[in-house]
Amino acid sequence: MKIKRYHQWRCFLIARFDLKRHLVMPLHKFPPKIWDALKLKQGIYARLPKHYLKSLEPKEPPAVHWRPLGVKYRANPKTGLKERVQDVPVPIFYPPQSQDGLWGGEGWISGFRYANNDKMSNRLKKTWRPQLFKRELYSEILDHKFTITVTARTLDLIDAAYGFDFYILKSPKEVLNSKLGMDLKRAMLLRLVRRNTELYPSDAVKRQKVYDKYKQFEIPEEEAEWVGLSLEEAVEKQKQLEHKEPEPLFKVCVEELVEELLVQKLSEPHITEKK
Repeated sequence: MKIKRYHQWRCFLIARFDLKRHLVMPLHKFPPKIWDALKLKQGIYARLPKHYLKSLEPKEPPAVHWRPLGVKYRANPKTGLKERVQDVPVPIFYPPQSQDGLWGGEGWISGFRYANNDKMSNRLKKTWRPQLFKRELYSEILDHKFTITVTARTLDLIDAAYGFDFYILKSPKEVLNSKLGMDLKRAMLLRLVRRNTELYPSDAVKRQKVYDKYKQFEIPEEEAEWVGLSLEEAVEKQKQLEHKEPEPLFKVCVEELVEELLVQKLSEPHITEKK
């Protein structure tokens, strides 16, 4: 009798554990890691422009805080034998405030340091942050000065690109890594393609020189309007494009009544008088 009760109690505990496990960890049809990718293939997300969906594909940012080896194999300096090596990128955290400035790909790096620079002492957590500056940057295309938070690397990249506008227009999304930078890029592209007279309204010659200077970056307006939009902004824009004003009910009823009278008139026999 005791053995039977023991088996019954054991089966009850196993069944309860299995039920609790299924409640806590439900089985999904697809793994959660690919939910974001599958979301873009259905509903309003699938109706977004193809060039915008292509811009959402993740791309590796350039190496900023580390140097890639550039080779897969190299000789061991001690043994001289060929051995395989791999690039191990430094994990970088980009805080929300980095999207409001131009950090040039720099971010926060978390690690450890030795107390009092003594390797025999305890390790302490430390976060290395880039040095930030407030600088006024002038845009020829927008004819406006912007006060932006930048890093020393950003200023070097602007000098290497021969100007602020060239830096914004030449740098792809993964290099800028900034919502502010992509918004500026969209505004510049829209002004270039529309060629409106708001730029230097009193000097048509200077306006034409600016448009000719950056002519190589012109793209169709349908694509420029989507550059730099977040997924939420793109969905809202698509909803506005698909929105249709509701038609008044009385107009629908009048059209249906006219159509019914026309059908009724055509169905009646046509009488012709003989002369």
